[in-house]
Amino acid sequence: NYKNLKSCRVCCKSSWNQLQDLCRLAKLSCPALGVSKRNLYDFEVEYLCDYKKIREQEYYLVKWRGYPDSESTWEPRQNLKCVRILKQFHKDLERELLRRHHRSKTPRHLDPSLANYLVQKAKQRRALRRWEQELNAKRSHLGRITVENEVDLDGPPRAFVYINEYRVGEGITLNQVAVGCECQDCLWAPTGGCCPGASLHKFAYNDQGQVRLRAGLPIYECNSRCRCGYDCPNRVVQKGIRYDLCIFRTDDGRGWGVRTLEKIRKNSFVMEYVGEIITSEEAERRGQIYDRQGATYLFDLDYVEDVYTVDAAYYGNISHFVNHSCDPNLQVYNVFIDNLDERLPRIAFFATKTIRAGEELTFDYNMQVDPVDMESTRMDSNFGLAGLPGSPKKRVRIECKCGTESCRKYLF
Repeated sequence: NYKNLKSCRVCCKSSWNQLQDLCRLAKLSCPALGVSKRNLYDFEVEYLCDYKKIREQEYYLVKWRGYPDSESTWEPRQNLKCVRILKQFHKDLERELLRRHHRSKTPRHLDPSLANYLVQKAKQRRALRRWEQELNAKRSHLGRITVENEVDLDGPPRAFVYINEYRVGEGITLNQVAVGCECQDCLWAPTGGCCPGASLHKFAYNDQGQVRLRAGLPIYECNSRCRCGYDCPNRVVQKGIRYDLCIFRTDDGRGWGVRTLEKIRKNSFVMEYVGEIITSEEAERRGQIYDRQGATYLFDLDYVEDVYTVDAAYYGNISHFVNHSCDPNLQVYNVFIDNLDERLPRIAFFATKTIRAGEELTFDYNMQVDPVDMESTRMDSNFGLAGLPGSPKKRVRIECKCGTESCRKYLF
């Protein structure tokens, strides 16, 4: 009845801005949405579509937020208060004029193809900002994610879901550890060798959280059953990404890449390779499909035996966008925390050198670890060969575009 309906609340699918736009279109005031008679006729610029100069007066064709394209209007510059949008419009215009080998001076009128490009660029930029917001809403780690594409008109990938930890495939079980350490100080006074010692391995980190083990040796971190707290020096990978990173469009045909926005010290943890855990049989099926597409996101978990694979093609984190290099700045380590099944390690990337702010992050898709002892021979990443039986010679060879002096010319 009506009484019950009055207390009923449902989630609105429209955003706050969309509701404000609806009020203004209907010429309705709404105190709850901040729309009053005073600001009812305030209009917001969504983006700029075109430009012309008549005598010495500059005009812009404005797409108004909440209104269809048919209601876009030409406005003199002095009417526009959107300084950031104006600057971005002229930056995009100058870059495109340069790309087309036109004079850098802004023309008095834009030809239709140029105006259309600027509209598409504005729409792409809005789509990338929305995607950036979605990524940051989904991330559980400290480091922020930004997105940039100053190369082409490609928008967000259509088939990608951001996750923060492994997504376990059908028929696979992660067994939680039953015990934890009893240490008062895991680094300086470990009881029974702490978690690494209990697994007959060395403590992985120094007091700055930098890895001090050689590549190939496993890392055993403290887990949810340990007495130590969040600040324990043996809790590094589990704290997640701590650096601000940027997903950017490369200008040399390598698609998307990732660069750091902060300086990363040598041997510091950078990110995990996260995706869907699948069986080797399923990886073989998917691998043949990815191989025909000339790309792969399969990573074999072959620390002790080749039973499982991580597929980050659809479900993944920012590592999905990290490119290959024959001279990489990231190194792979196998990490065990709450799950001690040696067939299911977590894959962590650590910096092999100091990485400057603005530098691209890369790892070797076909990394081979030099054996330092019997243990290290267990860990070869074989990223590109995951799920693909037989000789690599039978495969379609994918050209490497890393551009380093040590480039092997082909990924696989």
